[in-house]
Amino acid sequence: MIEKDFVTEGLKRTKIDEFLESKLERAGYGGMDVQKNPLGTMVVVYAERPGMVIGRGGKTVRSITDTLREEYSLDNPQVEVKEVNIPELNPKIQASKIASMLQRGMHFRRVAYSTIRRIMGAGAQGVEVTISGKIRGSRSATAKFVEGYIKKCGEPSIRLVKQGFSTVQLKPGVLGIFVRIMPPDADLPDKVDILPPKIEESIEESIEKPVEESNNDTNAKDHSVVEDIEELEKLESTDENVDAQDIEDIEDIEEIDDVDESVELEDIEDLEEVEDSQGLEDVETSESNKSDESVEPVTEELEDIKDIDDLEKVDEEEGDESN
Repeated sequence: MIEKDFVTEGLKRTKIDEFLESKLERAGYGGMDVQKNPLGTMVVVYAERPGMVIGRGGKTVRSITDTLREEYSLDNPQVEVKEVNIPELNPKIQASKIASMLQRGMHFRRVAYSTIRRIMGAGAQGVEVTISGKIRGSRSATAKFVEGYIKKCGEPSIRLVKQGFSTVQLKPGVLGIFVRIMPPDADLPDKVDILPPKIEESIEESIEKPVEESNNDTNAKDHSVVEDIEELEKLESTDENVDAQDIEDIEDIEEIDDVDESVELEDIEDLEEVEDSQGLEDVETSESNKSDESVEPVTEELEDIKDIDDLEKVDEEEGDESN
């Protein structure tokens, strides 16, 4: 019967998935896909680290191919390895990471919240992490952590939401980790896009004129604003030139002041020299005047003596004549 074929095919896929998950646990196994073609069976393996899937010289890939051919009866199996672009949006990889962190002894709440933050940071629309088992004590319990928007039922929950499952063995017992992620590119059927309203032609014609006028006004305003900005830029440039000229004038004035100061100093020195020379001349003239004044009375005395001698001579002559 056809139903039995579907069941046997589903069981075979599940066994292959479990085998690859146990074989490629360290490589970050993210799922697989089986495709049949005329040449054989193509098995596409998604992994976070594809180099570990291939192995040194392709040793790991060859061993996986032989196992699929012998144990799972696949016709001419061909294994293709693809890298997961965004590991945070792959639920299988995240479930295995949660399991490894729980096995290292981390608290389940801390592990769940850190994983949710990492998944939502990658751009997911919603995420749900469920950890069930003996997480608090001897009794079994279930802890569910949800963030964002995620579909729980209906066809979108099957078609759009990705699911991943993993288990971990601890001392109290086995814990099950179930991760559901709604990717950012999920297009929901109940999403409604609101389009802008359409305006009728008559209304558009009546609105076109004032719109054009307003556009013209806005263009004129923009043009005037641009002109004002250009004028301001020119003024700023002229101000800068004026400032530069002012600075040059100030420098010239300072140079002139320096020159004037030097000239004044020279003039003062010349004046001092002239005053010194004039003082010497005044002293010489005063000395000469003093000498002249001392000489004048001597000459006057000499003249007086001469006059007296002349008078005596005249008297003697008159006496002789009378005799």
